[in-house]
Formats: sequence, structure tokens, C-alpha cells
Amino acid sequence: MKTGIHPKYYPEAKVTCSCGNTWTTGSTQPEIHTDVCSACHPFYTGEQRIVDTAGQVDRFMKRLRTKDEIRARKRAEAEARKAQEEAARKARARGEAAAE
Repeated sequence: MKTGIHPKYYPEAKVTCSCGNTWTTGSTQPEIHTDVCSACHPFYTGEQRIVDTAGQVDRFMKRLRTKDEIRARKRAEAEARKAQEEAARKARARGEAAAE
């Protein structure tokens, strides 16, 4: 191994999570700060926590509502069209019965 080219190794490096959890590990940094760990990550905790980054969640929810509204409007239009066709069919049937 060449001398002088490798970083210093800290066998007791302290890792600190934003939730307050700490542990030691080996690293080339004496202290490491992290945002998420196994004690607070939703996958491990079973909680669903939404981290809203610049309104991304709001934009997604708005898009979802818009799509639902469009589907509901199309469904209502189709039902109204079907009701009109049924009424026209009944009116034609009454007209044919009266002509006989």
C-alpha cells in the first residue's frame, strides 16, 4: 500500500441522524450527519410521512383531483347521453304504437 495517498481512517466515527439516533462505525470522516436512518425511515417504522419539497405533494394532489373531476364529468355526460337516447327510443316506440 502506498504511503501518503490514503485518507485517515476513523474506526470510531460517530454517526448522528436528524431524529437524534446515534451509532458508531468506521469511516474516513470523524463525524457524519444524516437526515434519515433505520429508526426514522418510513419503510422501517411503518409510518407514512410525506416530506413536501417545494409543493410537489400539493401539485400531485391537485393533478389527482383534476383527473378525478374529469372522469366524473365524463361519466355524468355519458349517463345523460344514455338517458336521452333511452327517452328518444321510448318516444319513437310510442309514436309507432299510435300510428298503428
